[in-house]
Amino acid sequence: MTTRTSGPDADGGTTAAGETVATLAAGTGRWLGLHAGRLDSPAGRAELPVTPRVKALLQLALLCRCWRKAAPDDLALEPVLAVVEHAWRRPDFPRLLARSPDSARPFGLIWAALAPAGAVTDARRGMLDRLSADGYLMPRRKSPYLHLGTRFYAELAGVGHELASYEELYACSMLARADRVPVAELDVCQVTDTVFYLSDYGFRDTGLDAEARERALRVVERLTDHCVREGAWEYAAKLLLARHCLGSDPLRTPSGTAALGMLAGARSPDGSIPGKTARGRAPASAAPQQYFRWAYQPTLVTALTTLLLTNGRHPHPVPTTAPPTARRTR
Repeated sequence: MTTRTSGPDADGGTTAAGETVATLAAGTGRWLGLHAGRLDSPAGRAELPVTPRVKALLQLALLCRCWRKAAPDDLALEPVLAVVEHAWRRPDFPRLLARSPDSARPFGLIWAALAPAGAVTDARRGMLDRLSADGYLMPRRKSPYLHLGTRFYAELAGVGHELASYEELYACSMLARADRVPVAELDVCQVTDTVFYLSDYGFRDTGLDAEARERALRVVERLTDHCVREGAWEYAAKLLLARHCLGSDPLRTPSGTAALGMLAGARSPDGSIPGKTARGRAPASAAPQQYFRWAYQPTLVTALTTLLLTNGRHPHPVPTTAPPTARRTR
């Protein structure tokens, strides 16, 4: 991957941390380029259950979207993007999205939102029309977390909706209430995904005022410390990215450098992260297809984090007041 390292720092540590991030970015990106094609191969279709395989392809498409925005000329992107483009050309893919009734509509929206340029135009339009017609793009009884994700992907898809504003959805989120909640009671994915959706993975400001931003940073720091203690590799990577998306440099914090060191220590020689946690590490005896299932998601999350730390916008101060509430659209 294309990388840039941090400049000199008074404590001499930031440059070394930047080099570690660059090494992780290059290794995880290379591993995905070599192995992600399994998801849409005959072997992968035979070995992997449909719904987890579809979810993994949607995650890969999200990585490619962020990768293209952050480092569009990076040659390492090409084999990964080719997997996504091939999958989106498959005429049976929309039917696979509906295999699980519980995930059919969110998967369909994400699939439409992350479609590569020029891909499945008619099928994509039909999917969005169906989602609008059945009321999925209205609030109804969605949880705040699902509501927020639906708004994010609806906007990526460019489809009209009547969902609440980001400001309103943040106020109802776990993150907004988490500052004094015991760390063991917090859901890392809900906390980090809220930050990702508010900030578009760091490509825009969150819109949080200074006080809310500081509360969110305290939550992320507590969770990062907890995940380092627990050896939770994948969650630690997500929290590093969340801190970056909040406009703060995770490489200048003790918890961030500890999480980065943990990921560097976990990395396999081939560049992959061999499991979600230290206790859940892939066994040395794992066959290649089994190892792929252990390593794919934590490797992808680490690739996304390190890619955006090396190529994303530099942290900068956020506004001291929140922007006006976003207008609902149809």
